[in-house]
Amino acid sequence: MKLSPRATLLIIASLVLFVIGFIFLRGPTPHITISPETLVTVGPIDVTNTMLTSWLVVLTMIAVVFIATRRWELVPRGAQNVVEAVVEAFYNLVINVAGEKNGRRFFPVVATIFFFVLAANWLSLLPVFNVIGGVQEEEHGFVMKDAGGLAYVPLSGPGGLSAPSIDEDDANHEEQYAKAKEEGKTVGELLPFLRGPNTDLNTTLALAIVSAIAVETWGITSLGIMSYGSKFFRPGTFFRGIARFNPAMVFQGIIDGFVGFLEFISECVRLLSFTARLFGNMFAGEVVILMFTFMTPLLITTFIFYPLELFVGVIQAFIFAMLTLVFGVMAVTHGDHSGESHAPEHAEEPVRHMQPSET
Repeated sequence: MKLSPRATLLIIASLVLFVIGFIFLRGPTPHITISPETLVTVGPIDVTNTMLTSWLVVLTMIAVVFIATRRWELVPRGAQNVVEAVVEAFYNLVINVAGEKNGRRFFPVVATIFFFVLAANWLSLLPVFNVIGGVQEEEHGFVMKDAGGLAYVPLSGPGGLSAPSIDEDDANHEEQYAKAKEEGKTVGELLPFLRGPNTDLNTTLALAIVSAIAVETWGITSLGIMSYGSKFFRPGTFFRGIARFNPAMVFQGIIDGFVGFLEFISECVRLLSFTARLFGNMFAGEVVILMFTFMTPLLITTFIFYPLELFVGVIQAFIFAMLTLVFGVMAVTHGDHSGESHAPEHAEEPVRHMQPSET
């Protein structure tokens, strides 16, 4: 089969990118840890790299909005037009799901979660993440070119197909360490200054807690604490059954109590699912990019995994925000689990008796 000139050119370009990336741009085998690295300790608080990145994400979002809207115009254009279009589209989505009244209440929290998670996911794809930081000196890890202060993960070069590094599992790691020290190099584990906030369980758990507090607050303020609390704790039927010596009512009260317990468990499980879903997807994406940057940085990482992570980043932000919105709508929905409706009168429709001809 004869290839077309375009296909031949594409194959040649792919091979060239593969060779250039493999020889010149590969980093050492990445050191992957689940827990974030502590940069500095202030009193009882450990300031981690994910915490620092979260602050930078917030500052970046503030700067973008300020720059886009510093010259507010009645007829938007340029950056202001883009910001307004994105916010308005998301606002209309929230209104369509929750209605006008509840949508206005839910929008600030839901939009904040969405745009923060999205910004954190996308900014974490910048090539300065996980490659620049300080060095925790030890007798294994990366060989840093800088003898002190700021360090970085060195790339490979034509003189060797891998960046200089020492593996503690290598039988000759002590000799390699001594040689590197003689050459005036700092050997140790890189503590990156910047790491994706959502690759830290603490960040995703904090977002899940904020979402849960917002949902419970909306439910209590809409239905009242007693009405909303009856979803979890309804002892009335059980005690009435005991007072009336009615076994069926007692049994119904036991069932109501068990259902309320399940409702409480489901509320707690949301925290776990929210936390694990976002953390798992973003941490896995970071690991994949680090590993393929080690192997084929220009070809597979740039043209496959970076676009994929851009898509995953917006999908995960959308899922987190939309689940918060849906659970908020469920929380403010009027209804009694015992079967008696408490829907507002304006939402009720008159019951129409069916005529024999309609059966």
